[in-house]
Parts: sequence; structure tokens; C-alpha cells
Amino acid sequence: MGEGAFTADGCPVEVYRLLPPGGEPGIVHEAVPEGASILELGSGVGRVTHALLDLGHPVVAVDDSPEMLADVRAEKVCSKIEELRLDRVFDVVLLGSHLVNTAADTDRAAFLATARAHIAPGGRVLVEWHPPEWFESVRDAQGGRLGEVDVRLEQVVHQGNLLSAVIRYSAGGRSWTQAFTCRRLELPALNAALADAGLVFECWCTGDRTWFAAVPA
Repeated sequence: MGEGAFTADGCPVEVYRLLPPGGEPGIVHEAVPEGASILELGSGVGRVTHALLDLGHPVVAVDDSPEMLADVRAEKVCSKIEELRLDRVFDVVLLGSHLVNTAADTDRAAFLATARAHIAPGGRVLVEWHPPEWFESVRDAQGGRLGEVDVRLEQVVHQGNLLSAVIRYSAGGRSWTQAFTCRRLELPALNAALADAGLVFECWCTGDRTWFAAVPA
């Protein structure tokens, strides 16, 4: 396994510095007004943050890893998402990286509560999630390339509504692994979690239903 810093939940910081922004910034930009202010929860190294800045959005990046935030070129706050309470609101709160599929219901509730607490009147929360059908398709050795990084899933285990696996990242002759567990949420469970946080589903932001918008109830 490659060396380098890891976050408390096992994310290899060096790998995240290699990953390109992908399509996420474009999805967010198309779903919000021009110049909308964005609070990005779980920003990591700024992979999406910097692209959103380039698209004209003021962004406050939040992550609980100082190593992740070290090279972020936006206003940044080192904090756990569930503990964040800024005396500010934003046009958009971004909850990406499938965080809403966290295995623990209490964590999901806390993430959504933080998002709700920071939404300006007329604002919206943009959420990236694993839709139910994704769980049915996950298999060992599934993956592809993200920029210069090869990404593969290993040790996939389905247990009820939980899916556990190990992601193997490879680049430049080195490799890193990261274990994760996520929970399958059907739409009724998702809607209930949103309602408990004072939010309501608004619309799908992508045709594959991997991004959606929610607004204050």
C-alpha cells in the first residue's frame, strides 16, 4: 500500500489530490443560479471546490481533515459536518460523495440537519447519492479510470440494506485501499430522512438520479 496521510475514516489524501473533478461541478453549476454562494460539506482536497470557484461561485469548503484542506484555495473550515454551525446561510449547500448513504442513520440525520441549518431563504440542498438500483449492480473488480488513477472495487459484501467493499486506487506504480460501508435507501426512507431534517425532495438533477435537490419544508 502506498504511504501518506489518511483521514480518520480511511481516505488516502494523496489519491484525492490526483483525482480530477469529473462531472460534479457542471451538475452543480447547472442546478443553481449564476454566482450562487455554496457551502460544500466534505470538500476533501478541493477537487470540486476549485472547479466551482472557476465557474464563479463563492465557496466555503468544510472538511474535518486538516491534511485534506491544506491546499484548498477557498475559504475553509475544519470541522466535522455534524458539528458545524456557522452564523451564516448560503444559496446552496452541497452534500456530495454519497454521504447521505452513510450506514448510520444518526449520521445521516446529522448531515441533513447541518445542511438545513445553513440554507438561505429560497435556497436548496444538492445531494449526491447511490440510488437503490446502484446496489444491485455492484460487483467485485468493477471500476475504471479517473484521470491517472485506476479505481477498482474488491471484497464486495451485500448484507441486507448494507453494502461493504474496499476501493483500490492505483497510480504511478503505487496503490492505496479504502474500506467503506454504505446503506441502500429506498425513496420512502430518503423522504422520511429529509422530512426529519425539515427538508423536502424537490427534483432530480441528473437523468441517472444520482443527484437531487431538496428545499426547506
